[in-house]
Amino acid sequence: MTEEKNKTDKKKSGFATLIGRPNVGKSTLMNHLIGQKIAITSNKPQTTRNRIQTVYTDERGQIVFLDTPGIHKAKNKLGEYMVHVASKTLGEVDVILWLVEPTTYIGAGEQEILRKLRMTKTPVILVINKVDTVKKEAVAAAITAYQNQYPFAAVIPVSALRSTNVTAVLDEIFRYLPYGPMYYDEDTVTDQPMRQIVAELIREKALRCLSEEIPHGIAVTVETMKERPNGLVDIEASIVCERESHKGIIIGKGGVMLKKIGSAARFEIERMMEQQINLKLWVKVRRDWRDSDTFLKNYGYREEP
Repeated sequence: MTEEKNKTDKKKSGFATLIGRPNVGKSTLMNHLIGQKIAITSNKPQTTRNRIQTVYTDERGQIVFLDTPGIHKAKNKLGEYMVHVASKTLGEVDVILWLVEPTTYIGAGEQEILRKLRMTKTPVILVINKVDTVKKEAVAAAITAYQNQYPFAAVIPVSALRSTNVTAVLDEIFRYLPYGPMYYDEDTVTDQPMRQIVAELIREKALRCLSEEIPHGIAVTVETMKERPNGLVDIEASIVCERESHKGIIIGKGGVMLKKIGSAARFEIERMMEQQINLKLWVKVRRDWRDSDTFLKNYGYREEP
């Protein structure tokens, strides 16, 4: 009886990671789960490059979410880093959320994830996303196909885009979290530095504005970020690309594309910071930076201790 009372007095807290193939909606789901946009989203694969940590707190306790890069076949050192970051989190969390699309086809990428999951004892919740895009029969068939592959702790159909069934995901995660002290105060939503969030928001707008072949080859660095006495924040940032030809496309004729990216980014950053900002963007060429250990570290893609 005393043990049961102690449990009711305590809160639950722990870590949950979101894994899956690129572009299955991990970042969109995480943003809806915590009720705030932290992870950037786009319709292009491999949008998330680093492990992004966010926090959800309610009366039951606290979930620390780790949004990881999509697991894919790496083509360069940046790709290898992304896959390593995603795979490493599987052994560091209390619950794994595996996002898949509502299809019965379980391809090579999904089979590789299954192989990694079979090596862990962590509870795995299968989240079938984008259920708003298919009929109910297709969702049911997908659930059966995946359940034949792995003993999931739970299977939850959702639409991250429309925020359908998101609360069911939170309920299921809390079922598997241990009792313990909270890791962050209740007002914390992320451990990401403001500079990193700003850089990622700029990269998101570049991803959305630019053509298919360029986004994988860009990075964004915030050079300066200073607040004036009147509250206006001056931000200078660089968009890094791999080719001179890409630089011309990013700037656009008469600077139109760069202005478009800057305007969209400024709107999003001001909404997040609740302050007016003065944003200046530059474009730099760093040939083949995705295969350079030095540039990868300089642009924030470094191993965590």
